[in-house]
Amino acid sequence: MNSFDYGRAFSRNIGWVTEAEQQKLRESRVAIAGLGGVGGAHLLTLARLGVSKFNIADFDEFGLHNFNRQVGAFMSTVDRPKADVLAEMVLEINPEADIRVFPSGVQSDNLKEFLGGVDVYVDGIDFFALPARRMLFQACYEGNIPSLTAAPLGMGVSLLYFKPGGMSFENYFRVEGRSENEQYARFIAGLSPAMLQRDYLVAPQAVNFQERRGPSTMMSCDLCAGVMGVAVLKVLLGRGKLRPAPWAMQFDAYHQKIKFTWRPFGNANPMQQLMLLLIRPLLEGRAKPS
Repeated sequence: MNSFDYGRAFSRNIGWVTEAEQQKLRESRVAIAGLGGVGGAHLLTLARLGVSKFNIADFDEFGLHNFNRQVGAFMSTVDRPKADVLAEMVLEINPEADIRVFPSGVQSDNLKEFLGGVDVYVDGIDFFALPARRMLFQACYEGNIPSLTAAPLGMGVSLLYFKPGGMSFENYFRVEGRSENEQYARFIAGLSPAMLQRDYLVAPQAVNFQERRGPSTMMSCDLCAGVMGVAVLKVLLGRGKLRPAPWAMQFDAYHQKIKFTWRPFGNANPMQQLMLLLIRPLLEGRAKPS
């Protein structure tokens, strides 16, 4: 039986990172909340990068409806907790990994523990879980923890980076005191200022905000994981430029387009206000995507 050797297991990373940088990745701790579509893919990508310390949180179990996009979804894992399954998968990649599992998700009573000692926070929470997402990003802002989200949009990805000392999640999205639908509208507008995915939604009825469901693809989750993996590498190693909010980057593989947007004042920006005029009727059922 082969014994595990960290240096050999991640030796093919060397060249794109130095030996010293690989050791820094090994010693870094990443927190990931939400282990579904993007969260699970983020976790496995970072594990294969050689990151060896994780705080992971998810209260859900795998089901058949997860099979199209979630890396831990198999017939053998149906009805099993996502956090347990993903922790096992990481240990299959790196048996030396230090994984702290939060099986009840992240709540106010374990928030401090979840973010304790982490070098970066990676967002993988379900789109509709805005209260938990706001709580986490606010805690990162107050604790000077770099935080990132990579949203799976259509067949592409949109990346937002909240840099310590920079614009906060709240100042960018501006959802405080808004109705639930308005919060969703502002979250969509902030995630996707370029809206590159909008014109190829062929079955608009698949989007139902009242039932909290929408379409997804594995391609999008894979793209999110790749983009997030590089972004986390740059943050942890202090290498290369990474544009923080109010910058956003969206790449759409279907259209083969990439676009960087800059929205000073976030959703208070006049261009975002126009975007919200288009999005609100969709969420209220008064219009259909074109």
